[in-house]
Amino acid sequence: MNEPAAPQLLRGRLLELTVVALVVISDQLTKLIVVSRLDLHESAAVIPGLLDFTYVRNTGAAFGLLNAADFPGKPVVIAAIALVALFGVGLYAVQLPTSHRTTRAGLALVLGGAAGNLIDRMRQGFVVDFVDAYWNGWHFWAFNVADAAITVGVAIIVLDLLRPSESPLPEAPDEGRAA
Repeated sequence: MNEPAAPQLLRGRLLELTVVALVVISDQLTKLIVVSRLDLHESAAVIPGLLDFTYVRNTGAAFGLLNAADFPGKPVVIAAIALVALFGVGLYAVQLPTSHRTTRAGLALVLGGAAGNLIDRMRQGFVVDFVDAYWNGWHFWAFNVADAAITVGVAIIVLDLLRPSESPLPEAPDEGRAA
């Protein structure tokens, strides 16, 4: 007798679902802590001269793109694009064979991060960012746990793609041997 589709789909993917859930929970929890302890644009030094927690709102897309743009329905449009992207990545992840463990791990981080930020966008129309890294005159975009998970997940996927194939190379014919 065949297993129902849902349990069959979940079998072998429990670790990935756990990673997604842990990223979403840690992302939402850290954002809740920041919002409850800091006023908008307020900073708290973590490592002076290098890292602060600064509560900012990202109304744009990744890395603050479109933050300055203002158009009717902007939060809905950006959330819809994020939802479509999340669905696409999720669909790809579900279809990826279980033997592709490294890529699946990277995708779990990407999915968790995308879901964490999508929750913010749908609930309040912006994403809470707070990790503020800087050095002398250089200042990185503020980010959050979800953004870090997405970045690490993409890096894992790219490194996995660049890794030499594990399949053996076809043997070259021996030129010195007569056929």
